[in-house]
Amino acid sequence: MEKATAIWEKIEGYMRPLGLESYPFKIQWYNDKVKDPFPLPYPGDTLAVVILSTPNMFEKAFKPFVEKKDCYVRDPIDECLLAHMQKVKANFPDEDIDCMQDFEMHPNHRPKVLVQTAAHVAGAARYYQRVDVQEDPWGKDKNIYGVSVHPKYGGWFAIRAVLVFKNVLVPDLEYKEPPDCVPTDELRIDLLNKYNFHWKDWSFRDVIPVEEKYSEEQKIYFDTKPADRKALLGLEGKPT
Repeated sequence: MEKATAIWEKIEGYMRPLGLESYPFKIQWYNDKVKDPFPLPYPGDTLAVVILSTPNMFEKAFKPFVEKKDCYVRDPIDECLLAHMQKVKANFPDEDIDCMQDFEMHPNHRPKVLVQTAAHVAGAARYYQRVDVQEDPWGKDKNIYGVSVHPKYGGWFAIRAVLVFKNVLVPDLEYKEPPDCVPTDELRIDLLNKYNFHWKDWSFRDVIPVEEKYSEEQKIYFDTKPADRKALLGLEGKPT
């Protein structure tokens, strides 16, 4: 556990000044929550760390990245986070690390990792789904997607990546239940309705009182179509 603690503290030391958070978990906790074909192919006690971005990531990590004109291939936010994940991996030259980011897919377009489940089992943000509602009001024919809620930021955050330390086992890592910020059926139904049917108005993000939310500049950025974001940032001349 001393090694695992040292790893997590080193990751935190890198992430926090960038407006990012990290939370450790065991692969088994994740695999117990997902169905085929989503379990991850590692021993159950393997150490994994989920990475979240908080509202101030935009100012502390993204804008400095853009100012360096390092955005060339994909969505600038994705490329920014990819660059930082690569730097984290470089900080552990003796470790065998797999990194799976929220946008990464297998060739069959299946996500490499279900990041909301990862954040839930890591105790970072509770993942609310229709199964968490006792009196389901939607009917069997309606698809209702789940949403994660952070205890400090509500919905004003994002889950960005999972790092797997393939040769580090943590059999004694203690499971921490994610905070239940939306404790009643009424609130959960309201949250899921806002997320599924009114997501464009951002209201689901304010399901609880929050310490911080996205700046107006950040809202404009995320409201802009992905294809137009480079132009918004003055990167329209960069190759894609």
